[in-house]
Amino acid sequence: MAEPLFQQLQKLQAEFHGHPPVERWNPELCGDMDMVIKSDGRWIHEGTEIRRHPLVKLFASILKREGDEYFLVTPVEKLRITVEDVPFVITQVARNPGSTHQQLLFTTNVGDVVELSEEGQWQLRDFGAPPQPIPYLEIRGGLQARVSRDVFYQLVDWALEGDRDTDKLYVQSDGKDFLLGSCN
Repeated sequence: MAEPLFQQLQKLQAEFHGHPPVERWNPELCGDMDMVIKSDGRWIHEGTEIRRHPLVKLFASILKREGDEYFLVTPVEKLRITVEDVPFVITQVARNPGSTHQQLLFTTNVGDVVELSEEGQWQLRDFGAPPQPIPYLEIRGGLQARVSRDVFYQLVDWALEGDRDTDKLYVQSDGKDFLLGSCN
């Protein structure tokens, strides 16, 4: 039996109609916008935090990454913004532990729901001071989210449920193992 949260997230994912096709929009650069996505997921415009969540979600829906730079794009406009780490933070995880292949569904701070199913979606990168390896998940179009501390500890708890003779911790999703880190 799937957890209620997992069922709710599956329903949201099924009802989702998609983001604007920013990958097809390639207008000329109009300049820089005084907007920063902080490493904790807050969006700051001209020094002031944007507190209206629907507005943050709107901006997030037109966010595009090109190389190491981030842009807000429309079919006719392209503005460069600053991203301190990655644009999103994973704030929630749910699973369906009773099925033959456990699935993990992750939710970002802007409401994206993503299933972990492919190796290329997941990577460990150093974050913080002192730097520690933390999981990052690709959300869409090269845009990544960092797994929050709360979600990381939930994943570690689930990884410890598995019986492994190794010094590494893995979490399973869609029949695949994803490395969380070393135990030593």
